[in-house]
Amino acid sequence: MNFKDIFRKWKLDSIKLNCKFAELEFSPTEDDQTAAWNMYVELITRITTQPLAQDEGDEATALESVYSIFGITREILKSKGRNAENFTKIAIVVLNQIIRPFTAKWHRKKLEGAFDNSSECFTFRSELNDLQIELIKYSKLLAELAKVEDLTAIIDEEA
Repeated sequence: MNFKDIFRKWKLDSIKLNCKFAELEFSPTEDDQTAAWNMYVELITRITTQPLAQDEGDEATALESVYSIFGITREILKSKGRNAENFTKIAIVVLNQIIRPFTAKWHRKKLEGAFDNSSECFTFRSELNDLQIELIKYSKLLAELAKVEDLTAIIDEEA
C-alpha cells in the first residue's frame, strides 16, 4: 500500500499529494503506531470530532480546541522523531491542508469580532461541522495505523 491508497481508502480526497510522495510505500513502525494512537486519542476526545449543537459551547473555545491540534501534533512529532516517519507524513499533510485553512480563516475573523455576530457564529459552526467530517476520516485512518478499534464508529452509532 502507498500513501495515495491510504488517503483514498479513508476518503481524504481533498488532500493534494505530489506524485513522488503519493507513490511512496506505506509501512508503519511501532513508533508510527504509538504516535497515531496519541493523536487519535486527542482527536476523538475534543470538538474536532464531537458534535457542537447550536445552543451549546462557544465558538472561541471550539476554535482554540481545533488550533491546539498543532501544538499536540508538534509534541508527538518531537517525542517520536524520525522513528515515526509515516505518521509524520500523514500528520503534516492533514495539519497544512485540512486544519490550517480553517484556523487561519477563523482566527482572523475572531480578531475582527466575528463571534459577536450570530450569523458569523452560525457560519463558523457549519464550517466546523465540515471540518469535523474530514477529521473523523483522519481519526479512522489513525485508528488503523495504531492497530486499535475505531471508536468513531461508536460515536456514529449514537448520533
